[in-house]
Amino acid sequence: MTPGSLPTLEDLGDVEGRRVLLRADFNVPIRDGVVVDDFRIRAALPTIEWLTERGARVTACSHLGRPKGKPDPTYSIEPVRRVLAELAPGVELLENLRFDPGEEANDPTFVAKLVEGQDLYVNDAFGASHRAHASIVGPPRLLPSAAGRLLQREVDVLLPLRTDPEHPFVCILGGAKVSDKLAVIGALLRVADSLIIGGGMCFTFLKARGHTIGDSLVEEDMVDTCRELLEREGDKLHLPTDITALGPGGEIGNPDAGGEVRQVGADVPDGWKGLDIGPGSAAEFADVIQAARTVFWNGPMGVFEDPRFEAGTKAIASAMADAPGFTVVGGGDSAAALDQFGLAAAIDHVSTGGGASLELLELGDLPGLEALRGAPNA
Repeated sequence: MTPGSLPTLEDLGDVEGRRVLLRADFNVPIRDGVVVDDFRIRAALPTIEWLTERGARVTACSHLGRPKGKPDPTYSIEPVRRVLAELAPGVELLENLRFDPGEEANDPTFVAKLVEGQDLYVNDAFGASHRAHASIVGPPRLLPSAAGRLLQREVDVLLPLRTDPEHPFVCILGGAKVSDKLAVIGALLRVADSLIIGGGMCFTFLKARGHTIGDSLVEEDMVDTCRELLEREGDKLHLPTDITALGPGGEIGNPDAGGEVRQVGADVPDGWKGLDIGPGSAAEFADVIQAARTVFWNGPMGVFEDPRFEAGTKAIASAMADAPGFTVVGGGDSAAALDQFGLAAAIDHVSTGGGASLELLELGDLPGLEALRGAPNA
């Protein structure tokens, strides 16, 4: 293992007969007690199979939802356990880690309980590795540890975007709030050739540029910050030139409530809400994506859950799927949109962690990665 790199499964040595605690990310959607999307469970199988084929005895653990530190049947891990038993027979799965307040508090007592009877630790939960929680940062202090195949792949794909992407490098950011993504915007602008801004956060930028935004989402306290960014990095930033807006009386997700849907320019009329980029912007953004050698996308362009406002996000997803460059989608709602439009298979890498992928791009490290590098065998 080279200095500063993550310990790998091979660094664990002979695992036959060893008891391995596997931190996975099985935070999957469950409806009526049934897992409705097993992508994250299947994503852990390469690591599980590597361990079990070499004779290791694997105990997996994961969080599920936000049960607030106490048992809650709504967030029982049992539906996940049933799926895992079919996909990886013989692998034990502990109850929801967040049923114990010690998980989110990184309580050493809870860590000791987790590692009791275990010989080795593997972290394959990229989507949780930006959290300094007990199951992420505790075991590597006590056990020989390694990154699982999924975690290693995420790092191998995402870190080079921050340090040495192929150019032109295009980033697409959406979502609701500028404040949530300001730090990663700054980090990406240091390396990206173009940064496309969509979603609810675009209206704070549009207001900073002097446009009217009607009743669209805006962060008033971020307008000056956006104005400074536009003055400093205006040649790199691409904002929508047209908007799909909902008129007075309309409701998101309820077409029957009335309210006209109309394409407007970059100025949204009073009483109207901008809820998606318009077709002109979608075409302009697609052209930028097509010319890129590397593309990173995180955050939808509009409220794609409502069919009236899905076109912008669908256009970006299609442009990503058709792009000749290397394409990366940073998890979260963007990954959900790809699934909705049936385009996930056309993307080179779909991250399992929205927040984790952004934090890794922003900071170049995560608490979970740092912990692995400090393990006794690292």
